[in-house]
Amino acid sequence: MRQDRCTGRHPARVDARATRVPATRRFALTAGLATLLLATTALAGGTRRVEAPPRLADTGLYAGSGAETLARHVRTWTPQYPLWSDGATKRRWILLPPGRSIDASDPDAWVFPVGTRLWKEFSFEGRRVETRYMQRRADGSWLYATYRWTADGTDALRAPATGVPAAARLAGGSVHDLPSVGDCEACHGAGRTPVLGFSALQLSPDRDPLAPHAEPPAADALDLASAVRAGLVHRPPRALLETPPRIQAGTDVARAALGYLHGNCGGCHDLRGELASLGLDLTQRVVPRPDAGPDATAVDVPARYHPPGAGEAMLRIAPGRPERSALLHRMSSRAPADQMPPIATHRIDADAVDLVRTWISTLEPTERVSRPLVER
Repeated sequence: MRQDRCTGRHPARVDARATRVPATRRFALTAGLATLLLATTALAGGTRRVEAPPRLADTGLYAGSGAETLARHVRTWTPQYPLWSDGATKRRWILLPPGRSIDASDPDAWVFPVGTRLWKEFSFEGRRVETRYMQRRADGSWLYATYRWTADGTDALRAPATGVPAAARLAGGSVHDLPSVGDCEACHGAGRTPVLGFSALQLSPDRDPLAPHAEPPAADALDLASAVRAGLVHRPPRALLETPPRIQAGTDVARAALGYLHGNCGGCHDLRGELASLGLDLTQRVVPRPDAGPDATAVDVPARYHPPGAGEAMLRIAPGRPERSALLHRMSSRAPADQMPPIATHRIDADAVDLVRTWISTLEPTERVSRPLVER
């Protein structure tokens, strides 16, 4: 088994999440798995799994057969720390089954009811390219599908389960890939909850004004308070409603940098997820833990990753020394074996690189002697 360059270990499922392979090879590798996942519809006892319909218009997002008017009860939201997707403009929607709500008793791992549906639309230069779809099945598993918009923008058809490399050509010579089912599961299946971006912190009305690529919420967009009032979220800790959650940081720059890492890296790098064996935690918790998060698991922690030409040993985050910080090196690269995130992006997020470099430059060295905790 190939050794992970970040840790030197051989975690069972690190290949799809911690190291990028070229797009053509990655799509080939996931083709068989994705086809099998969509083809397996029969469960024990003869019950059939829900499959994604051929057209986006049939998923319940729109009223009628058109692709403009949203269906009744579909709600929009905008996370305060959005995922970088090579400059895509996004819109997001959620629909819960009648009479059901999200259990928020664990503010850092919400539980979504069976029948929950979510959509995320990607546009480039004013043109809709794809809409991704998730639905929780009756057996608790999640369905993933991607819909590709037609050239005239009037309809979106389900893309192959194997994905579509270079589905759209972007300005500057870059391309946008439609993900395979395996790609979707690699990101959404790594943490405690597969729903990314719809959480107490992301929906907090105390929004971060320095968050990179922040999108202004629509007038009717859900936030934490309105989701509770609407009955979509229940059992949140009362303190979160009285004092909306925010990242506790010493400076505004630190808050924004930590928020970016949470939204773009924390879905996989979470001590409670499938990559816990790496011992790297980039999540921000509503209920903080002193033994978790970037400060405990990345700052002044040695890195196995060593980029070509680097003379000194690297730290995951080297306080005051961005040039020795493996995290920044991997954010700044799109070389297949080096880049982070390992999938779903071809362009370096220059704004985020500058932000994280500035933040690292302000950090003071620590005297940590204990190893990061790994929660199983």
